[in-house]
Amino acid sequence: MLILTVSNQKGGVGKTTTCVNLAAELGRLGYSVLAVDIDPQANCTSGLGISPSEIDFSLYDVLLGETEARNAIVPTRWEGVSILPATIDLAGAEVELASVISRETRLRRSLGTLDEYDVAVVDCPPSLGMLTINALVASDRLIIPIQCEYYALEGVSQLLTTIRLIQKNLNPALNIMGILLTMFDKRVNLSMQVAKEVHRYFKEKVFRSVIPRNIK
Repeated sequence: MLILTVSNQKGGVGKTTTCVNLAAELGRLGYSVLAVDIDPQANCTSGLGISPSEIDFSLYDVLLGETEARNAIVPTRWEGVSILPATIDLAGAEVELASVISRETRLRRSLGTLDEYDVAVVDCPPSLGMLTINALVASDRLIIPIQCEYYALEGVSQLLTTIRLIQKNLNPALNIMGILLTMFDKRVNLSMQVAKEVHRYFKEKVFRSVIPRNIK
C-alpha cells in the first residue's frame, strides 16, 4: 500500500480539502483507498460524510493500542473509499504517547497490517507534534500545500528540517512528491509573487495544477 501524506504545519492551506478530493478521485479511478485522519479537528472524517455516531473506534484507539486498525475503519459513501476516522480524543494522544515505547512508529505499524488497500491518504494536523511525526514516519510520499498569500513560506523551513531528520533516522523512504499551490489568483500580484518564489525554491517539485481561490 502506498502511503501518501498531506502536511503543512500552517493551518488553512487546504490540507483537508486536498485529502478529501484526492481520496475521492482515486476511488473514482478504481483504486481501493483508505483515508487516514490524524487531525483532532476531524475535518477529513466529516468531509467524507462520517458522523461521530458512526464511529465505534477511532485512530486514537489504534495509536494507543486499544484496537487493531482494521476494527476502526468505516466505509464512506464515496466509491472505493474507506476512512480510519479521527475524533477529538486525538487531541490527548500527543501527551499519552509521550511515555510509549517506539511512539513515532505507531501509525506505520498499524497501517502495515492492511494489505487490502492500494493507497492511503493521510490528513495531518497543522503542527509538527507527535501525530504529524507518526504520519511522516509511516509515509512513502508527501504533498505540501502552500497558499499563495502573506507568510506562505512561514514554517516550511521547519517542516523541511523535520522531514530531513525523519529521512535520516526513521524513514529513509520518505520523499516529497510535490508542492501544491492553493488559493491561487493570477489577478493578484501577491499570488503571482508567492508562486514565483515557491517555484524558485522548489523548482520541478511544484505541481503544474494549482487550486484557485474561489471568491463566489
